[in-house]
Amino acid sequence: MSENKTEQKGSFLYDIVGIAVTAVVIVSLAFSFVFRTVGVSGTSMYPTLNDKDRIILSAYAAKPKTGDIVVTCQPSKVDYIEPTLVKRIIATGGQTVEIDFSTGTVKVDDVVLDEPYINETTREPEDYTGPVTVPEGYVFVMGDNRNASTDSRDSRVGLIREDYLLGKALFRVVPFGDFKIDKNNG
Repeated sequence: MSENKTEQKGSFLYDIVGIAVTAVVIVSLAFSFVFRTVGVSGTSMYPTLNDKDRIILSAYAAKPKTGDIVVTCQPSKVDYIEPTLVKRIIATGGQTVEIDFSTGTVKVDDVVLDEPYINETTREPEDYTGPVTVPEGYVFVMGDNRNASTDSRDSRVGLIREDYLLGKALFRVVPFGDFKIDKNNG
């Protein structure tokens, strides 16, 4: 009978190890093909995201929409701009963006955006000359900290090709506590 108990303990340990290995493989595959983690560098998305925050992206290739926070890997025209940018989509293909720097408002298709998530109104034009109609297959992005963001208003970044979008931000994982990225938009 003691031999039977030893076999049961061995079988139990074998099952536990098998479950643990399976879990690690599933999580690894999920983070390889479905999710990614990305670190935020800089303050261009403040107050929504802060420098050194870590976010989880959905790598699922869904059609980008206005308001989505995305990460792009589109090469910029200068070396000192980060290779990956975290920005908010302001307009998608076929939409027209117009920014009034005297009032600080952003319009898409002649409608002023309701932007409770921004740090302050848009006063810095970079080298933007508008209005800009976004071609199909591209997006116009801006940071939530508008006056401290290098984004589509700057010709060195410009419009972002959709195939350079790494994914949509889902949740903040570091710092712990407030996991929801944007209470106002998804």
